[in-house]
Amino acid sequence: MYSVRILFCFVFFAPGVVFGQYSLDSLMARLDVAIENHANYSQQKEERLQRLKAQLQHTPKNSLEEYTINTELYKEYRPYICDSAIFYKNRNIEIAKHLNNTELLHESELQLAFLMGSTGMYLEAVDLIISIDREKVPARLLEEYYSTYKHVYSELAFYTQNKQGAEKYWQISSRYGDSLKAILTPADELYYVGKEDELRNSERLEEALKVNDTILAKCTLGTREFAITSYNRSLTYRKLKDTEKEKYYLALSALSDILSATKDHASLWMLAEILYKENDMERAYNYIRFSWSETVFYNARLRSLQSAGILSLIDLTYQATIEKKNRQLKNYLLLSSILGVLLTIAFFYIYSQMRRLSVTRKYLQEANTNLQSLNNELKQVNQQLQVVNVDLSESNQIKEVYIGHFIKLCSTYIDKMDGFRRMVNKKLTAGQVSELLVATRSQTMMENEIEELYRNFDKAFLRIFPHFVEKVNMLLVDGEKIVLKNDELLNAELRILALIRLGISNSSQIADFLRYSVNTIYNYRAKAKSRAVSRDEFEDLLVLIR
Repeated sequence: MYSVRILFCFVFFAPGVVFGQYSLDSLMARLDVAIENHANYSQQKEERLQRLKAQLQHTPKNSLEEYTINTELYKEYRPYICDSAIFYKNRNIEIAKHLNNTELLHESELQLAFLMGSTGMYLEAVDLIISIDREKVPARLLEEYYSTYKHVYSELAFYTQNKQGAEKYWQISSRYGDSLKAILTPADELYYVGKEDELRNSERLEEALKVNDTILAKCTLGTREFAITSYNRSLTYRKLKDTEKEKYYLALSALSDILSATKDHASLWMLAEILYKENDMERAYNYIRFSWSETVFYNARLRSLQSAGILSLIDLTYQATIEKKNRQLKNYLLLSSILGVLLTIAFFYIYSQMRRLSVTRKYLQEANTNLQSLNNELKQVNQQLQVVNVDLSESNQIKEVYIGHFIKLCSTYIDKMDGFRRMVNKKLTAGQVSELLVATRSQTMMENEIEELYRNFDKAFLRIFPHFVEKVNMLLVDGEKIVLKNDELLNAELRILALIRLGISNSSQIADFLRYSVNTIYNYRAKAKSRAVSRDEFEDLLVLIR
């Protein structure tokens, strides 16, 4: 489990090796290996989390000891799973209130506000920091207080669509940045980070690199600090328009993120964008796909918004990859046809010379062998084309069925709305306002429409996959098969599995459609996996159901 990390440490920090002189290709190859082994680093993270949680079980509730362990859990979860980090920080706020410890309360509130500002929860972050009385903030928290204000308002300014509001937020962020700068000394970590940002923003780029050298010398590959420092260095090289070094330090940053099981990162998809522009389609696609899966795992709404543009890039990359393969296939077919023609000519030539030259019979046999090999290759190509055609046919069928049902539903809902309008008009005309109020307060209509929507979804889905229920049960262990009631087409669990089969794997999207909470969807999916013959491959096998 630890062998890969040891290899990286040896490669980059071995005696006699000058940092930064490795070729970019070598570094990218190491990054590819790290991506393949990312599950190992996540497992190490999970083991650390389990050890901390085990300690927590034997810790008195609402104690300072619980506060300390929760703080460690927060630090582990902060770059790993956003929701869990917020949970433990909220728990520490409750403990600080219970202990009537104002200093711990402000510490936790500031850390929570910083995290919220980083993940797009701007309203909550601003409300939280405004609630903190500056006069009651102890001296040891002043650095964190000013830093949190500066960070939250700079994030607001960067992502707001209101230009006037952005200017106001920048001014607030700058004001607190000045306050932070006034109290920092060279002994503080933020001193050099702020200095580097200031130099880079003022276009003093060579000086910014020197400050970055100071910070980087104190960091170790495989830590969050190393990843952030390398990322900041890449930003300076971007301003210097040195694309090769920008890619180098983005790759280093991404590598360190993966080694530390950090899911909240930007280096990899920024590197993928550069590779995409350089027409390195395969690597760009792999990096973007992996980065997107990490973003979904981290589960922060801002990261999803930031990744919206990446999705279009994924699509473009995928389309480009398919087109490239299609061109290769056409070239292979053309080459095969030319070879076929040449072999045919050779065959007739040899046949015409058989009676005169017996020696040519040997050559004819060789030609026939080559022709058979070519036919086998053509059969393999045809089989691959048949698989592609089946997938395209299934995709077209899904589109046709659901488009047809959508049009039918739209027409039905228009008729229902018109009927409701006539009923309302009739009762208003007759002065039956009280009856109209009773009718509109009832939830029955909405519940019936929701049931009708799910029923239509079930019918459409089972029309495409009529044996879906039976095939799902084949993936489950004996005694855990799903049994439907007499009047059911699909139940809630099967609808979730049906949506996954259609390619909708995001739990938030599934929850929105089925009107459940995200946790409920997680529980359903976990329950289904726990009943599967192969838990790890359950959802992959589900997608293969025809």
